Amino acid sequence: MTAPLKHSDPINVEVALENRAYDIVIGRGVLGSLGERVARLRPGVCTAIVTDRNVAKHWLEPTEASLAASGIPTSHIVVEEGEISKTYAGLEKVSEALIAAKIERNDLVIALGGGVVGDLAGFAASILRRGVDFVQVPTSLLAQVDSSVGGKTGINSPQGKNLLGAFHQPVLVIADTAVLDTLSPRQFRAGYAEVAKYGVLGDEAFFSWLEKNHSDIVKGGAAREHAIATSCRAKAGVVSRDERETGERALLNLGHTFGHALEAATGFSDRLFHGEGVAIGMTLAAQFSAKLGMIGESDAARIERHLIEAGLPTRLQDIAGFAQEGLADADALMALMAQDKKVKRGKLTFILLEAVGRAVIARDVDPVPVRDFLKEKLAQKA
Repeated sequence: MTAPLKHSDPINVEVALENRAYDIVIGRGVLGSLGERVARLRPGVCTAIVTDRNVAKHWLEPTEASLAASGIPTSHIVVEEGEISKTYAGLEKVSEALIAAKIERNDLVIALGGGVVGDLAGFAASILRRGVDFVQVPTSLLAQVDSSVGGKTGINSPQGKNLLGAFHQPVLVIADTAVLDTLSPRQFRAGYAEVAKYGVLGDEAFFSWLEKNHSDIVKGGAAREHAIATSCRAKAGVVSRDERETGERALLNLGHTFGHALEAATGFSDRLFHGEGVAIGMTLAAQFSAKLGMIGESDAARIERHLIEAGLPTRLQDIAGFAQEGLADADALMALMAQDKKVKRGKLTFILLEAVGRAVIARDVDPVPVRDFLKEKLAQKA
């Protein structure tokens, strides 16, 4: 597997959902085509942009300009940056603003931002007038390869991550790889965890390619577009086969059962970005798989080594404020994992590994060895 030698025309990846199919458009500068694409998709539409304060500084004006150039009326709603907006209060603010903007059922909500904005705006669209369509314009690497694709929307509860939400597919995704140039190094690295996840769970050849080309992805060359397109194709394929996560789609949660518990334990704060939680969770899932004899310790070490090379945390002790109560307590973490959406009739479900590139769904996992494993990891020295 090799990356294209130069930037290509925009790459289109289709999410095949019959009459609800939509395109993911990937490439440098494709944000400028948003207005033209929306006008072609929905002639005469009105739009409302939902974004956050940081993204608005860089990308709200170009987005509005693209829509205006195609004669599309728009308004905008700006929320605070980060998980603080993915709450009941944040949902109320966005929903009431959309109603005040007179967005009708045949109009479009445009989610301009990272995973938080996409989840929040998408959920608001799903309940506004019992369902308004929306467009995803993801501005983070994590959102471009994961959260903007597949129709999962929602907000957090104080009791856990994404416990309130709906499946609501977008009608278009515009993934402009140039917008990623404005991300901080930490934000970009956090998103890279989701890229690596696709290789770890289902494509060893892609993982090997990532091991060789990671630095080019960071630099923003054609390898970046290739990595994003490959990730989107992987997710689009899974979503088209299992839209509502009744089977195969659960594999995409590799690292998330551990990761979401860690996010909750840190109060959904910037102490731990979502992608960082996934990186630690993916490492723990690999190590737990090795402890169960499902994969070799060398495979688990290979995964951890690549994530470290990518600048990601892989140990519980890497989290800021690790020693704080609730994070360094195995029972508290187990209680948070019990709120995971994959729990069925009180039984834990984990995504574990049989090899690099081959993940499996492990249902009815005995909590005792999980707790013992966490205690062992928590006891390691920083």
